Amino acid sequence: MQVGDIVIATKGKEENDFFVVVKIDGGFAYIANGKRVSVFKPKKKNEKHIQKVSNQRFLLSDEKDIKVDAAVRKYLKTQKERICQRKM
Repeated sequence: MQVGDIVIATKGKEENDFFVVVKIDGGFAYIANGKRVSVFKPKKKNEKHIQKVSNQRFLLSDEKDIKVDAAVRKYLKTQKERICQRKM
């Protein structure tokens, strides 16, 4: 797993939600979706409890700007639609 990967949570209250990996630290990944979990305050999640769903990556910028969360939301929405259509 690498920074920028699109993952889906398999456990917890975020189960079945799409996220972007913001940071990797040991056996944990810090994930964000731009809505409830901001890129600037990501959720710490055990790597066992998330699953990579796409080979594409989201390029994160270091800017402290609200537009980053909006970009993450938009990107995850398009990826979710693409992945869900592919499964049908």
